[in-house]
Amino acid sequence: MHVTCEVVGEETHDLELESGATYGDVLDAVGLSSHEASVLVDGSPVPEDRMVDAESVRVLRLIKGG
Repeated sequence: MHVTCEVVGEETHDLELESGATYGDVLDAVGLSSHEASVLVDGSPVPEDRMVDAESVRVLRLIKGG
């Protein structure tokens, strides 16, 4: 399954995920955890254990170093 993942304020990733992948797997694929980022589908956060059902997602980092 192909998913385009935009990490807000950073870069966009083209991901190839296994069938049955979750939004937690999307975070893993871009090197983030659910403790530091949320996946948004159509502007709304989705649970990390939900199966991916969108072709395009945005990842919003909740914590940024400083």
